[in-house]
Amino acid sequence: MTETASTSTQCSESTARRDRPPLAQRVLIIGLDGATFDVLDPMMQAGRMPRLKQFIENGSSGMLRSTTPPITPAAWTTFMTGKGPGVHGIIDFERYDVHTNALSFNSTQCLDKVRTIWQILGDKGFKVGSVNVPMTYPPQPVNGFMISGFETPSIDTDFAYPESLKDDILREFPDYSFKTKWRRKATGGTDLFAENLEYIKRSFHQGAALTRYCGDKHGWDALMVVFKLVDNLQHKTWKYLDERTRGRNPYRAELTADCFTELDVAVGSLLDYASEHGAHVVMVSDHGHGSLEGKVQPNLLLHRWGYLALRGMGTRVATRLQHHFDRWTKRRKGKFAAGSFSLARDLAVDFSRTRAAVMHAGMNGFLYINLKGRQETGIVDPADYESLRDELRQKLLAETCTAPNGRSMSVFSEVHRPEELYGCDRQGREWLPDLLLVPAESLAVVRKIRGFAPVSWLPERRMEGTHRVNGIFAAGGPGVASGNTLSSDIVNVTPTLLAMLGLNVPDDMEGKVMTEIFDGPLETGTESASEVTSAAAEHGEVFSEKEQDDLTQRLRDLGYLE
Repeated sequence: MTETASTSTQCSESTARRDRPPLAQRVLIIGLDGATFDVLDPMMQAGRMPRLKQFIENGSSGMLRSTTPPITPAAWTTFMTGKGPGVHGIIDFERYDVHTNALSFNSTQCLDKVRTIWQILGDKGFKVGSVNVPMTYPPQPVNGFMISGFETPSIDTDFAYPESLKDDILREFPDYSFKTKWRRKATGGTDLFAENLEYIKRSFHQGAALTRYCGDKHGWDALMVVFKLVDNLQHKTWKYLDERTRGRNPYRAELTADCFTELDVAVGSLLDYASEHGAHVVMVSDHGHGSLEGKVQPNLLLHRWGYLALRGMGTRVATRLQHHFDRWTKRRKGKFAAGSFSLARDLAVDFSRTRAAVMHAGMNGFLYINLKGRQETGIVDPADYESLRDELRQKLLAETCTAPNGRSMSVFSEVHRPEELYGCDRQGREWLPDLLLVPAESLAVVRKIRGFAPVSWLPERRMEGTHRVNGIFAAGGPGVASGNTLSSDIVNVTPTLLAMLGLNVPDDMEGKVMTEIFDGPLETGTESASEVTSAAAEHGEVFSEKEQDDLTQRLRDLGYLE
């Protein structure tokens, strides 16, 4: 008996325990990171993505609203938990510790109070598989297999569960990597650009092949893969996708469009794989994409307004030199040291005279008040907290700038009190910022201060891509309405998947079943949420200092950590 035939038997002998007859015996989830119909629709209309076009025409599809902020870690974690950032606690790649005044990277160890779809399904006897889904490093034990996402430092880490799967992957795919590999050279030109795109194309085909290989090896009831480099592609090549600018270099625009044709081939391979196993298919992106035309520096505004104090230039230079001396001369090889990524180092902030600062930024800005009794450096009296927060919010909302076309515009479209935005309280959520800054469309917030302009505009020749709120959703299979269009939220996807598989939805989920995608009424139910018992409950250091540096460079290369 061949391995494929053996695996088909594995799939048919599922031990899944369902609450009612299911719409779907099993489901394949295809994640297209950062995908937007603003790009996919023209590609489909031009005949470049026939498999995707056919799938969408035969099923239900529409806009899927992302989280605030619409950023990879927050959105994919919301997908996996059916809960918003105020509950699961992931709002950015980085996490600010008010006690140490330092930043660290989020990981699965931060998800110690929530259960993911993989845990929920596994507890019900479903075999699950997760391939390259962001925010799954380090991989957690599941009833099946898990290959962690792009935040994995390298193939030298334990990136797979079960551990033996790592050796299988590296044997079958010797060039497997978590690197983005967008190379730059002063003399690179179009040849290097084409090489970069070839790497992205290969990643699409490898992702499909890896999903098939692991699915065949382990069997599955629910299987997911994320094509992360769809997002990277758009970050790097948006000016060749944007209808305003793509005509200026038709050759590069054609090379870029060809990547989506190759993505369609990879997706088509997975649609065939789902059909072979009688699986429904759900396709989802974590957010959309659009042009990045400028960068906002709120810490520069806070400095101008007298809320943030910087130390002298000599101190700033000395701080940076000391950091490099510590790293390269002392050659520290221990775990990530508290404070080594602090704002005090990066900006030489004088916290003894600072009332507020944006401590980290991932498309949006996360502002923290330097509060007495919370931060060791705190200088703001708790009695003044709310009035200062209101004062800052009003000043930020009132700030305007002049766009390149000469029109006046608001710098920030929204400034939220996070507990109101997320519908939670602040108790036990010290990582929650005091204000969440949403820039105007086409702008992204950066933490560092460069130059003297609160908004730094990019010339069109340097246009990049950045995230938008509206992602994509599509579903297909028996019982899914054909040709139906919808608008929903990413928090609703996991409850919908559970309902399709014949399971009750835990009553602590914020998301709701997307009943509008089905041909007829779908019987649904709820159940009391199970107590969280996660291996993530034991907090510890995940990334070494070198791994932190590598991840920082990877994210900076995409414009996230500036």
